[in-house]
Amino acid sequence: MSDPSRPPGPRIIAVANQKGGVGKTTTAINLGAALAEQGHRVLLIDLDPQGNASTGLGLTVAERRYTTYDLILDEAELSDVIHETTTANLWIAPSTTDLSSADIELVANEKRSFLLYDALRQPDMDQFAFDYVLIDCPPSLSLLTVNALVASHSVLVPLQSEFFALEGLSQLMLTVRQVRDSANPNLRIEGIVLTMFDGRNNLSQMVEEDARETLGEMVFDTIVPRNVRLSEAPSYAIPVLQYDSRSKGAEAYRALAQEIVGRHTETTR
Repeated sequence: MSDPSRPPGPRIIAVANQKGGVGKTTTAINLGAALAEQGHRVLLIDLDPQGNASTGLGLTVAERRYTTYDLILDEAELSDVIHETTTANLWIAPSTTDLSSADIELVANEKRSFLLYDALRQPDMDQFAFDYVLIDCPPSLSLLTVNALVASHSVLVPLQSEFFALEGLSQLMLTVRQVRDSANPNLRIEGIVLTMFDGRNNLSQMVEEDARETLGEMVFDTIVPRNVRLSEAPSYAIPVLQYDSRSKGAEAYRALAQEIVGRHTETTR
């Protein structure tokens, strides 16, 4: 039973696609930075054992004393795990390669699908007053991804503008449906954002047309272009909004953040 005296929790969004190289981590980092820039308090949960979101926000491996592994499997306090970043209003719960063994360890746990759900609803969460929690999922439909889906209100799907892009969505949608049926009936699709879009390329335009015809309003109006600044920013361990605030990539993620906030405002009304 929920505690009516506790403040309302943040909006939790899983950024997921079982296919690698679609701009998932880039989206998690820069959407988080764009929401933070708008004044929202944002926590990014790095649930990918590769730890690219953690590195991309400037956290060295040596600084990751406690990680999302400890949060999920050792019931660590959130305040011990999260770190401030160089972006105001943006925090990170980092990961390391230790998380790669989590799937094996989770199998034997009776609550294996609900551990992240519990971790993100501990009373320790209230002191931070986050508005949004973004979960950067691993590029697989593993138990870690299932944990993210069970813990989340919605799923944001980055979709690379390339051939066969839509075919890869079917398995993810099936997993979302299974999680909705078994563990999280309120889980919904936040939306699908087209990434790595090249307007000069006929294929990109065909993928957009196909996506909008097939998926309708689920596809965001915002399109993230293929942009060299987006590719360069991680090597400086900062979001593109800090690296080149006026770049097309930065503007795209600002627009995506506005679209997401707008959708939530309409839903609340």
